[in-house]
Amino acid sequence: MTSAVTPAAKQLIAAAKRLSAEVSRLSFAPPTAHVYNPLQYAWKPHREYLRRCTGPTRALFLGMNPGPWGMAQTGVPFGEVDMVRDWLGIDAPVDRPENEHPKRLVEGFLCGRSEVSGKRLWGLFRDRYETSERFFDSHFVVNYCPLVFMESTARNRTPDKLPADELRPLSAACDDHLASILLTLAPEFAVGVGVYAQACFERVVASMGSRLGTKPKILKILHPSPASPSANRDWAGQATSQLIDGGVWRR
Repeated sequence: MTSAVTPAAKQLIAAAKRLSAEVSRLSFAPPTAHVYNPLQYAWKPHREYLRRCTGPTRALFLGMNPGPWGMAQTGVPFGEVDMVRDWLGIDAPVDRPENEHPKRLVEGFLCGRSEVSGKRLWGLFRDRYETSERFFDSHFVVNYCPLVFMESTARNRTPDKLPADELRPLSAACDDHLASILLTLAPEFAVGVGVYAQACFERVVASMGSRLGTKPKILKILHPSPASPSANRDWAGQATSQLIDGGVWRR
């Protein structure tokens, strides 16, 4: 862990607090029945994660929103428990969300389920950089939306499935937050993990105009979700090729 909290990390922490407060004021109607905000109940590990940011970064990776067995448990984007604890070196207390679904309990770092997407993504970074410190020297990972949405059956509900009147204020808060991250980290590359995240980057970067100065190169990698048949065929190899072809990594 970085011994001193960098100015960039302090800005990310302040921005996360603002985002958490803004999205907590929003309301969502059925079929959304449960909403988790890891920036509240898993704030301690999330803050520890943000403290890993060393400053302006070369490549910023963006996910859509927390997975039920990843960030929903650990407070870390794509935060599969073993990767967060053993490679990132983060293991902090996690509280319980309000209105918890009995089939989607938050057990924090005691969760026995593995988030495949997170294991794949962080595993890719571990295999290439060996230590998390080397990774964070030039990379960082964030999520666009901090909230987890579930239907009464416990079925996951992604932000793109929300009706327009609910999505509009949520997107406004998340767009503002992403803009603040771009200003803080000034990445050379903005890498969407999947099509949705790439579109978020494109929209926010376009809206910022001259505020951003040098605009990042926007690209995407295949989302590592096992729900995608393509991702189950050597996802790491495909993602590596996309990052090399996009200029983020070298062969």
